[in-house]
Amino acid sequence: MLSIGEFSRLTHLSVRTLRRYHDAGLLEPEDVDPVTGYRYYGGEQIPTAQVIHRLRELDVPLPDVRRILDSPDPGTRAALVADHLQRLESELDRTRTAVASLRRLLHPEPATLDVELRAVPATPVAAVEDDVDLDSVLTWYAGAMAELDAAVPDPTGPPGGLYDNALFEAGRGHVLVYRATDQPPRSGRVHAATLPAVELAVTTHVGGHDDIDVTYGELGAWVVANALVVSGPVRETYLVGPRDTADPAAWRTEIGWPVFRVAPH
Repeated sequence: MLSIGEFSRLTHLSVRTLRRYHDAGLLEPEDVDPVTGYRYYGGEQIPTAQVIHRLRELDVPLPDVRRILDSPDPGTRAALVADHLQRLESELDRTRTAVASLRRLLHPEPATLDVELRAVPATPVAAVEDDVDLDSVLTWYAGAMAELDAAVPDPTGPPGGLYDNALFEAGRGHVLVYRATDQPPRSGRVHAATLPAVELAVTTHVGGHDDIDVTYGELGAWVVANALVVSGPVRETYLVGPRDTADPAAWRTEIGWPVFRVAPH
């Protein structure tokens, strides 16, 4: 058997780490001297110690490490590791997006925002609407749009949504998503609605939606600078989205900020 110091040198794990693994029930010594409390390990425990070390380097939580070690089925162990790796990749994607957004904010490109003032007439649509929590918007949107797609096989325009100000201000607000059609059906949550006529300041957000808030901010600054006053819910029109292509770089989302002109400041 190997003393804890010898085992530490062979595995490149500190004595303190080995003691922590023992206390957590991840790697128990083969023998513990009842008088001195000295820990002794077997050579066959070296691979297990190295597996634990690699899992912890990947920030696998201790309970998941224990589940992986305790599972006798290689397939189950592989699935547990794969699930964690998928979570890591998702976190890495979010980090990359946050970094790109921060760079965009810290180093803005001057005069790149293309804004159009557009008068939109009243539009008949098939709609699904409800009061929704901000954290649940994406899930709710996916379900609502699936119902609209089934009910409106031949829409007359791209899908879109109206987002009440309270959704952003209070974390919960009214959301209406729609497909334009001259004959809106009624099916399940799908019902006929008419989007009111409105004047919009419109710009197009290019790419995925993780940094769409930056484009919202730029459009809002444009609205303020051009002496326009906000009135009503924001409209989004999904010209190209995940339903059209899996490549986020190809997505195009129009943001329509309801406005009306006032006298210059």
